[in-house]
Amino acid sequence: MGDVKNFGRKFAGARVLITGGLGFIGSNLARELVALGARVSVVDSMIPEYGGNARNLAGVASKVTVHRADVREHAKLARLVRGQDFLFNLAGQTSHMDSMTDPETDLEINGRAQLALLEACRKHNPGVRIVFASTRQIYGKPDYLPVDEKHPVRPVDVNGINKAAGEAFHLLYARVHGIRATALRLTNTIGPRMRIKDARQTFVGVWVRRLLEDEPIEVWGGEQRRDFSYVDDAVEAFLLAAANEAAVGEVFNLGGPPPVTLQALAELMIEENGGGAMVVREFPADRKKIDIGDYFADDRKIARMLGWKPRTDLRTALAQTLDYYRRERRFYV
Repeated sequence: MGDVKNFGRKFAGARVLITGGLGFIGSNLARELVALGARVSVVDSMIPEYGGNARNLAGVASKVTVHRADVREHAKLARLVRGQDFLFNLAGQTSHMDSMTDPETDLEINGRAQLALLEACRKHNPGVRIVFASTRQIYGKPDYLPVDEKHPVRPVDVNGINKAAGEAFHLLYARVHGIRATALRLTNTIGPRMRIKDARQTFVGVWVRRLLEDEPIEVWGGEQRRDFSYVDDAVEAFLLAAANEAAVGEVFNLGGPPPVTLQALAELMIEENGGGAMVVREFPADRKKIDIGDYFADDRKIARMLGWKPRTDLRTALAQTLDYYRRERRFYV
């Protein structure tokens, strides 16, 4: 992971807790931290509708302590955070549609549980270094492109509102209580170990599954432009943020290689798969209400302050993702 290795000593022997650590990004982060010599613990509820999958730690499971617990179980949080040097907080409910049909659950996980976790840190481990996984979803429909960190936060769904609250709690605790927290606003992250069973995590996962099952990809609209981060690049951003004290109290956008239309993305995936088909459809009415149109990030702030930039081009990201699921699909569907 390039420059990350240069400060591997920051994590060698460190005690690290990852919430949502059996999920997509959390497990990739856990694997890299094991390689850097950290003492890694993960917390995951393993709720079937979310991203947790025991297969995600295959090959390193013996080196990771797994706590099967839910961040909504507030009484357990003090024991989990006590003694940790780093906390990567990735536990969350990611489905935009689920947040609209079951807003209370989304609030519990993305709002109240985040506040409870920060309170546990304030009371039982105020020196812990925290990096929180926020999302580009909090911006809503962009006023301008690319979107920088000064763009208004104006979510279009319940998930975005609750994620914005979760982020704001972290930044507030940094300002008021001296908790050393940073927030990363992730764009569409793709790669090995993402959920492909359904679209609760990312529509790209469903596209991967359909290609590998010889089913056509459904493209809704198709002209919307997006940027995509490869998971290894996102992991590097988490590590850079955690290792750099200049990042405390800051929020950073993560971007990807140049944005593409969804139709062009589908065409590239079919090409990398060596075959497949797509069907372009009108946006379903319920989705149209919360669609944000074009989005791609201005990530110059994290480049300037932390030296991060995406290393993986989209074609390589898609090729590596498809290759992983050709081998591992049975564990994910």
